[in-house]
Amino acid sequence: MGKSSASLIIGRQPLIEAIEQGRAIDKILLQKNTSGDSIATIKQLAKQHQIPIQLVPVEKLNTLTKANHQGIIAFAALVPYMDLQQVIDFVVQQGEAPLFVMLDGITDVRNIGAIARSAVCCGAQAIIIPDKGIGALNEEALKSSAGALQHIQVCRVNSLLKAVDTLHLNGIQVHTSEMRAEKNVFELNLTIPACIIMGAEGRGVQPYLAKAADYFFKIPMAGNFDSFNVAVAAGIVLYEALKQRQFSSITANKLS
Repeated sequence: MGKSSASLIIGRQPLIEAIEQGRAIDKILLQKNTSGDSIATIKQLAKQHQIPIQLVPVEKLNTLTKANHQGIIAFAALVPYMDLQQVIDFVVQQGEAPLFVMLDGITDVRNIGAIARSAVCCGAQAIIIPDKGIGALNEEALKSSAGALQHIQVCRVNSLLKAVDTLHLNGIQVHTSEMRAEKNVFELNLTIPACIIMGAEGRGVQPYLAKAADYFFKIPMAGNFDSFNVAVAAGIVLYEALKQRQFSSITANKLS
């Protein structure tokens, strides 16, 4: 699905102004071997705001617009990106136990949208995504989420491993699925601050990231079929968290 022209930011100065005004940017396409003071400024701003830059031939830019692009085009994001620590602080200040979802290498935007929809329905407050290697949060992702991507905090980070460190420093436990895990998903304690890592279908969560997790779990199945679709699996885990949190809150009310 192509980007609409309305989502493009074309030219050097318009891009600088957009970033400085706080507009969320998905990524920047920069013509190879392009230089100049404004390009240096853009690179610095991109680093500061964790916006990925992709070097491309001029032909790639020419296919996106007939306007004078000056060697640079950016894709405006459809959702704002938030700072992870600020989101954690906000959730805690609201008196809630964080429930986050981290997406590792999921490129199918329909799965991303479906996960976002389940996250909102089950009370998760944030989705954590990397700045590279994930499907764009474009019109199709937004449509697949039924608008949920505009009702949940999206934190884009340049390192998922560093994000796990931030979660740990804030007392948030990290869980990831593993087919050979001994613990079933319903044996996890999801009433306490938690983040669920969901990996790409086939590859799963990357080993270095899984190693940093606190707990491994599996979703039991009736037969020996391959596995659940990643969006379905995320929905199952998130609903388990919702069930546990609602049940504990009902029980506490009855006992008080």
